[in-house]
Amino acid sequence: MMTHHSLTALKTLCVAAVLLTGCRSPRVTFYTLNAAATPAAAATPAGTPATIAVGPVTLPDITDRPQLVLRVAANRVEILEMQRWAAPLKSEIPRILAEDLALLLPSARVTAYLQNAGTDAGCRVRVDVQRFEAGPGKEVTVDALWSIHRAGDQATKTGRSVIHEPAGDGSYDALVAAYGRALAAVSRDLAQALQSAD
Repeated sequence: MMTHHSLTALKTLCVAAVLLTGCRSPRVTFYTLNAAATPAAAATPAGTPATIAVGPVTLPDITDRPQLVLRVAANRVEILEMQRWAAPLKSEIPRILAEDLALLLPSARVTAYLQNAGTDAGCRVRVDVQRFEAGPGKEVTVDALWSIHRAGDQATKTGRSVIHEPAGDGSYDALVAAYGRALAAVSRDLAQALQSAD
């Protein structure tokens, strides 16, 4: 039979256990982008620059942050404190674009601006991301203005890629994978522009 002291001690232990489990911080999950372009089957056309530097890449302040951001209404976003990018998007996006372009243009040497100053690059690709956003369970949107400048050429080729990519099951993993596919589509637009001789 339990004594009064034993019952009190048991209650204290139960309360302490509840408090300890309730006070634990939620676990932060970190995400990274992966190259999603399909490697080119054909050789890179002769007019393609031998060396390409990607960067700098600019982003809207609303998404240039460690947390994933969801657009939940026309005038409202949700900043997900527990879902974060493993590295800043200003370094992740040029890295992924460079990786995708290297797959699409296998004979070119493609580097990200932050890895190599690109002073010796035959071509510089700059990207101004206008929108980099996701809606829960919907799709991701990447809207990017880009410019391509070849060394020794006064003209700059410009373009815009607006990509809407379905987010699969709407999980955070699916959203991040959709961002990778959207950036691969931007890379395909860039590769096409880089391959043209004019």
